[in-house]
Amino acid sequence: MIPLRGETSANFRRLAARLRGLVGKAIADFNMIGDGDRVMVCLSGGKDSYTLLDMLLSLQRAAPVRFELAAVNLDQKQPGFPARVLPEYLDGMGVPFHVIEQDTYSVVRRVIPEGRTQCGLCSRLRRGALYRFARERGYTRIALGHHRDDIIETLFLNLFHGGRLKAMPPKLLSDDGSNVVIRPLCYVPEREIARYARARAFPIIPCTLCGSQPNLQREAIGRMLADWEREHPGRVDSIFTALCNVEPSQLADVRTFDFAALERLAGSPGS
Repeated sequence: MIPLRGETSANFRRLAARLRGLVGKAIADFNMIGDGDRVMVCLSGGKDSYTLLDMLLSLQRAAPVRFELAAVNLDQKQPGFPARVLPEYLDGMGVPFHVIEQDTYSVVRRVIPEGRTQCGLCSRLRRGALYRFARERGYTRIALGHHRDDIIETLFLNLFHGGRLKAMPPKLLSDDGSNVVIRPLCYVPEREIARYARARAFPIIPCTLCGSQPNLQREAIGRMLADWEREHPGRVDSIFTALCNVEPSQLADVRTFDFAALERLAGSPGS
């Protein structure tokens, strides 16, 4: 890995080591990858998925367990999509890869009225295609490039717009029980991924579908968090720490804590 664009070699090595450490810790904490796993890395062409692939390749060389890696890109047939960028990059890296071709772009454009947010349907179609491919090819893990800030933003999106205290789990089982999804970048702040991507000069492919939509709620949440962090440094770290330290008895969800049994548990005369 050769640092570029103003990053000194020493700074780059420290950054790369920090990211590897955070990814390694996430994999260990959540038992994301085991011996013999076949990991499908979903590569979109954005900074997050490039960084994810780099980290997993680096850890694969030193991991105490043996696992396979392959990169998979979903070509959604967006106009102007540079189809050769990812194959040429992955060929140069010597990474096994597959490209799935599915015209989800036309479906989203046809179904979602002009001016409405397209991310929800686009995400469901993309997820369905990737899950299906993983099942057909026998991959035991699907690795996604969501980072710490994505998880926090999702928490607030659900809180403000869905009335749910819910974020993105670092590891999950798909609804049909056939796919295990992992997010090895879950401990990594986006700003550090951005620094790493600049230093590595990844051939970034912008999403013309999502990027064309003004006033996305996720962007608004991102601005809110950035403002908080400027005014109160460390607040975003504290929010993520809170996600890792949940106390169901101090909330109000009867599905996650048996409030009705409190008296019996305490041996109270009122039981």
